[in-house]
Amino acid sequence: MKEKTIDYILRSTWMSVTKMYNEEAGKKGSTMATGFALISIDPEEGTPSTALGPKMGMEATSLSRTLKSMEQKGLIERKPNPDDGRGVLIHLTPFGKEMRDFSKGVVLGFDEAVKKNVSAEELEIFKKVANTINELINSKKIYDSQ
Repeated sequence: MKEKTIDYILRSTWMSVTKMYNEEAGKKGSTMATGFALISIDPEEGTPSTALGPKMGMEATSLSRTLKSMEQKGLIERKPNPDDGRGVLIHLTPFGKEMRDFSKGVVLGFDEAVKKNVSAEELEIFKKVANTINELINSKKIYDSQ
């Protein structure tokens, strides 16, 4: 194939973004997955552990490893959910909140850099195309289940 496929462009771009985020997170001894988890946890109320996986688009086993590592590093603590006796809320520690701010800054810095180099119109088209791809995949309109 002479022309790069949409799949190739998406995959290689995401791999570049992942590498960039991991390099930035590495400066603070962290990872992209940890940073994403920190941003996904409500800094005031905590977040139910069962809601975190779907919120992040992660499988339970991967999330479990990430949370265990975060707990060992003193970024989070698990507390019983007062609204659900069986549930657990994930809360950020003061160190977790500090690292959350760092992670948020990295994400916002990336957004700013892209916005400085891509017009608002181009960015809207990009978002529309990405949303259409997601809708096609989620509604199983690309490959029917035969």
